[in-house]
Amino acid sequence: MKTAQTWRFSMKEMQNLPAPRHRGQLKKPTWIIVLVSLVSLFLICAYIYPRHNSAACYVFSSNGCKGFSHWLPPAPAREFTDDEIASRVVIRDILSTPPLESKNPKIAFLFLTPGALPFEKLWDKFLHGHEGRFSVYVHASKDKPVHFSRYFVNREIRSDKVVWGKISMVDAERRLLANALKDPDNQHFVLLSDSCIPLHDFDYVYNYLMHTNISFVDCFEDPGPHGSGRYSDHMLPEVEKINFRKGAQWFTMKRQHAIIIMADSLYYTKFRDYCKPGMDGRNCYSDEHYLPTFFYMLDSSGIANWSVTHVDWSEGKWHPKSYSAKDITYELLKNITSIDESVHVTSDEKKEIQVRPCIWNGMQRPCYLFARKFLPEALDNLMQLFSNYTAI
Repeated sequence: MKTAQTWRFSMKEMQNLPAPRHRGQLKKPTWIIVLVSLVSLFLICAYIYPRHNSAACYVFSSNGCKGFSHWLPPAPAREFTDDEIASRVVIRDILSTPPLESKNPKIAFLFLTPGALPFEKLWDKFLHGHEGRFSVYVHASKDKPVHFSRYFVNREIRSDKVVWGKISMVDAERRLLANALKDPDNQHFVLLSDSCIPLHDFDYVYNYLMHTNISFVDCFEDPGPHGSGRYSDHMLPEVEKINFRKGAQWFTMKRQHAIIIMADSLYYTKFRDYCKPGMDGRNCYSDEHYLPTFFYMLDSSGIANWSVTHVDWSEGKWHPKSYSAKDITYELLKNITSIDESVHVTSDEKKEIQVRPCIWNGMQRPCYLFARKFLPEALDNLMQLFSNYTAI
């Protein structure tokens, strides 16, 4: 009897005891939900703002945004403006339409010079015997040159003043192209300066340019102050910073590419208005950025990404190395003509050296057909060596 009463008392006491607390078990699902919500919110933000939220990328990847973005969904394509749609339609149709075949295809040599051409005699020797396979156009922006070669007489076009680093440099290039395009036989266009010389004989140059379907336009990405650091947000939306490129202005170009440059007003206007010295505290030079950016955006597979005109920037100055008479040797010219890799150096703190093989029709070939910057005093030595070094 006592045992039964004790048992009933114990049961009663147990019923009055407070229920056990299970805080950990109750709060655990809550924390999971909060954590999942935060991660989801982060992923949504990273998707919408993939370029502006770079710091957050390092939470998940030691490689930063570069390593993180590869498994994110691609950013939604922005909608083109009416002007962009119209421009791209025209450019696409020009590029997809085969150029008119010429029975006598020619190279147009476009000389951009302030006045006299100090190496005109050398160019005369280069062109001699190849009449009918080339055209010559001279844009003399300062003084009317006196010519020594019959190939250059009466070949000046209407010129205008050119100021280094300003849009007038691009205007002069377009003026030369426009005049050369009048001749339907001109199929390839070569921009040259007054300090340029040929590195090979005419047949080599002609075959190199005519037997490939690309343009030799220099183009590379420079994240430093002399590259992307020159970009202005005023170029938006048509020109985005991610597409901003740099390159030497000395190009060779097939006819279709010359035509789309003439057809372009949209992208040219952006560079005319917002890429100039002193713009937003930056010194932007259109002749170094307009064509590389234009072709990178609109026909990146159609350009070689290097210039066939050699220049030596190894001295690290604002201007490339100049070659005087005493520098002109067979060994120098042989070394230049044997280079088969293009080199670009970025202007940021890393000074990254970008080396790429010069690929011509799927084969690695010497990069350069021309070279600069040669001083007028070098003419006689070059004339003496011409037959030897162009046969290399």
